[in-house]
Amino acid sequence: MNRLPAGALLLAGIPFVAICFSVSLWDRVYPLMLGLPFNLFWLIGWIPLTSLCLWGAYRLQTRAQRTREPKERGAK
Repeated sequence: MNRLPAGALLLAGIPFVAICFSVSLWDRVYPLMLGLPFNLFWLIGWIPLTSLCLWGAYRLQTRAQRTREPKERGAK
C-alpha cells in the first residue's frame, strides 16, 4: 500500500482550509482589490493557488514514489 507523504497531504489541504475556514477573515466587501470586492478577489485568487498547491503535492508524492521503487524491487 502506497502512503502519501505528510507534506503532500498538507499542501493538498491548504486550499480547503484557506477557503472554508477563513470566511471570517475575508467576509468583507471593502477594501476593493483590482476593482473586485475583497471576498470575491480572495476566492478567485485561490483558483491558481489551488493548482500550485496540488502541483506541489503531486511532485512530493512522485518523488517519494521514485525513492521507494528501488527498495521495493530489491525486496522481490
